[in-house]
Amino acid sequence: MEVVQDAQPEAAVAAEIKPPSSIDLRKKLVQITLEKKNLSHLVARVGLVLDVTGSMMPLYKNGTVQEVVERILAVACKFDDNASLDVWVYDNEFSRLSAATEADLEQYVQKQILTNPHIHKFGRNNEPPVMKDVIHKYTVEEISSLPVFLVFINDGGVVKAIKKVITEAAVHPIFWQFVGIGHSDFEVLKQLDTMEGRIVDNANFIHIHDIASISDEALYNLLLNEFPQWIEAATNQRILRQ
Repeated sequence: MEVVQDAQPEAAVAAEIKPPSSIDLRKKLVQITLEKKNLSHLVARVGLVLDVTGSMMPLYKNGTVQEVVERILAVACKFDDNASLDVWVYDNEFSRLSAATEADLEQYVQKQILTNPHIHKFGRNNEPPVMKDVIHKYTVEEISSLPVFLVFINDGGVVKAIKKVITEAAVHPIFWQFVGIGHSDFEVLKQLDTMEGRIVDNANFIHIHDIASISDEALYNLLLNEFPQWIEAATNQRILRQ
């Protein structure tokens, strides 16, 4: 006797085949980038500082900043053993936010920043206080032998005093990757690569006019371009210990 199996309903079959999420696709692109740069076995802590001054308001409201958080979280998922992203925001004040993870990524910016009454936002620029808090977290509160990859998003108006903070921070295991977005001249940030008086070059600056339109592949390549050189230099100077 021929046995005919019941066909699965189309809806059930469709439910079993889930398309990969955007964060999963981005993690794959990060992995490819890390392999190209010989960083695939590196463990690091990852942080993100977001400019929340008044000129950034449109990018918060149109979802661009939420997208930035996801794109950097993908890096944290590949580098960080906890797969979490430490996040700060700043204008003329600063706040530490709850770490971003895949579990709480949805509406992260809306919940943590835009509708959070405790977050000071859309004021003027003042970078040194938040930078000093980043340093305090990673070198006093949570001492570790792991390097820190810190992405710093800014749309212009950086105060000159950041150069002193960066110079003094060169002895710490923190690499500062500044990302300028928009059409400012970024005069201060452009000087980071040529600043003297540091044991190692601990900062890099890239300018992306429209961060919403750059591909993930291009973004990750730019973000991680100078990190390997800093890892080598910091290891040679015993800032990092193997």
